[in-house]
Amino acid sequence: MDATYALPDYLVRSASLYFEGLGTPKSLSAAVMLRYEDWEGLAGLSVDPRSYTCPQHYSRDNAACALLRKLQQLPTVTDRRSAAMQKWWKGEKDCYLSNERLSPYLRDFRNSADRVGGIDAFLASVRKIVVSWIGQRPPSLVGGRHGPGATFSDRGRKTTVPDKMSSDPTLTRDAIWFLPQWLGTQWGAAFASRSGKFSWSRGNRFTTVPKTALVDRSIASEPSINVFYQLALGRELRKRLRAVGWDLDQAQETHRRVACSSSVSGEFCTLDLSNASDTVCTNLVKLVLPPLWFDQLDDLRSKFTQVDGRWVRLEKFSSMGNGFTFELETLIFAALTCAAVRENGGLGQLGKDVFVFGDDIIAPDSQFRNVESVLKYFGFALNEEKSFYGAVPFRESCGGDYFAGQPVRGYYLKQLPRGPEDSIPMANGIYAMAERLRTVGYEMPRRAWFSVLDTLPSRVRQCRGPKALGDTVIWDDDVRFWKTRERHGIRYFQAFRPWKMRVTPFSVFSGEVVLACATYGTGSYRGGVIPRDGVQSYKVGMVPYS
Repeated sequence: MDATYALPDYLVRSASLYFEGLGTPKSLSAAVMLRYEDWEGLAGLSVDPRSYTCPQHYSRDNAACALLRKLQQLPTVTDRRSAAMQKWWKGEKDCYLSNERLSPYLRDFRNSADRVGGIDAFLASVRKIVVSWIGQRPPSLVGGRHGPGATFSDRGRKTTVPDKMSSDPTLTRDAIWFLPQWLGTQWGAAFASRSGKFSWSRGNRFTTVPKTALVDRSIASEPSINVFYQLALGRELRKRLRAVGWDLDQAQETHRRVACSSSVSGEFCTLDLSNASDTVCTNLVKLVLPPLWFDQLDDLRSKFTQVDGRWVRLEKFSSMGNGFTFELETLIFAALTCAAVRENGGLGQLGKDVFVFGDDIIAPDSQFRNVESVLKYFGFALNEEKSFYGAVPFRESCGGDYFAGQPVRGYYLKQLPRGPEDSIPMANGIYAMAERLRTVGYEMPRRAWFSVLDTLPSRVRQCRGPKALGDTVIWDDDVRFWKTRERHGIRYFQAFRPWKMRVTPFSVFSGEVVLACATYGTGSYRGGVIPRDGVQSYKVGMVPYS
């Protein structure tokens, strides 16, 4: 970021009023940093709930630290991509060490004298749990699916389903076993009809996405056929976990509910892992998964990553960007945690006293040290700043932060407002933050909220309504400002909604691709598909609310 760049005046004014309205020494320090353009200081502001005894004081200080921490355009001098890459390389080093430590427990390892009996028994317990959840074998055939993101060969806006089906597909050589099945799909038929050619890839490509103002998040763009079936296996893992009572589609709400109650009762601890996806080493997956599951996942994963033009052989099993990474890490962390709890006399049952969503782990508070030691042995490091246990009246999980039963999560501004479509969400974020502060006994002045509204055209400022309408309206509990009308028993609100969309018409694609899209259920919006960032304009209009 150019060090001479500064935030726009309208944002500085709104943020200053926000900090001043919070009225704490910490928030006033943030206001001073903003005034003197201390961007690094603003990005590095943090609070530790362990240092507080009152939810109101913590919530106000945390709100000040959170506001600009994830703003992509905050003009810090830190090279965020380099910071992400350093973290990625550290993950590879950690995985190498974990692979070496776990190699004696592999079936084909010759010197069994290097094994520790207790570890062997624990791994057997973990394997038993995993088999009870997902069975011995994956399905013989899986229906592939496309994701919304980029692949190794599909970038930018050309990542819609018909774009992916029109480009030459990419895959790794280990995934060749999926070609006969793939050629039998409508995508494969469309490919054959145009006499396309495969592009073989050694693996995926390293890239980053925004995370905070100081560091990006590393992900990987996978070959298109690989990720097509990776997503299918991820969905199958999700389905099998649901069959044993753990529905990942509903798990976030469950985590937040348990975290909230535990911030009062202390019954459960909440654990967060550092760099979790990049520290699941290959040998751990091989040790805890049934062989047939491991072989299929191993065939589909990328074993190399292209980093700035250089191919690197991976020590990790998979990374974010792989279509089954989230479900796989949920499965492994849940099995390790359940086994650790059972070993120490607990129930160790997923959905009862163990809750896992990705790298968000909730376990009985009395089992914290035992679970921590197990995770550490298998190569994972707790994020000490975000892991809470014991008498601390704070718990955090799946985007829910709770202090003594009160929601205290701060509002994060992630993008500079470019127009009303961005300013309305900012106003609503401030409004929601003020509501949370009200629950802990602090009435935050509304000056920052009004400051954001001042940037909106007068007609857009009149788009007021309830939260249920999302960011198409400005949230306001004063019904006098709502502009509504009744028609056929349905209530309509004046709202600011998308109007013109950038549409890629199906006519630019071959008939075979259009047929394939219809088969996969790719919707038709005025005879085409909407690419990424497809909204071209908005307008004020009426929307129904029931």
